[in-house]
Amino acid sequence: MIELLKDLLRWLTSGSQWSGTDGIATRLLEHLQYSLLATLVAAAIALPVGLLIGHTGRGAFLAINLSGFGRALPTVGLVTLVFLASGLSMWPVYISLVALAVPVIVTNTYAGMAAVDPEVRDAARGQGMRWYQVLFQVELPLALPLIMTGLRLACVQVVATATIAAYVSFGGLGRYVFDGLAQRDLVQVLGGAVLVAVLAIALDLALAGVQRLLFRNRPPRAHAH
Repeated sequence: MIELLKDLLRWLTSGSQWSGTDGIATRLLEHLQYSLLATLVAAAIALPVGLLIGHTGRGAFLAINLSGFGRALPTVGLVTLVFLASGLSMWPVYISLVALAVPVIVTNTYAGMAAVDPEVRDAARGQGMRWYQVLFQVELPLALPLIMTGLRLACVQVVATATIAAYVSFGGLGRYVFDGLAQRDLVQVLGGAVLVAVLAIALDLALAGVQRLLFRNRPPRAHAH
């Protein structure tokens, strides 16, 4: 075990391992590209849906249960299915990652909107504010902490799952995991897993720090789903 840890540390700190087209730096950038693009697309889809459901109250059952659907989604199976249908491209990976992230963002956006005090809404309407003014000037600012939490959770989940890009012969940090399994190279497998975990934790800490800075004067309103 000690020798394995020494080999892992040597693998992670080797200068040659970080350089070149197959180096850690390149794979790290690829992984970030896959993850951030998928999260942005998911946010563009999920935020309007969550805001609409939260504002109107229609479809609340869907929003509440979407997070469970996301956790039950067989990501690798979905990648394989879309891959067989569309051929060799990154589309299966992006579709799967977006499908994983959308439920988390929708659920937490709805939760943030649902946590807004109804009396605040009524007061805004009583002042003659139109529906879109109530949504964007009253509800959205109050719901932002939980919306940000949803984006943070989605981003971390996508980073952890983006290793599937290597499953269909693309890059990212998952390349080390799948290549290591094929070559029975335990050090490479562990190295890839450690890098993915470190990246996910680093992004989580960074986003949590941004969230605390933005909302440090606000009391917590509800729990993320």
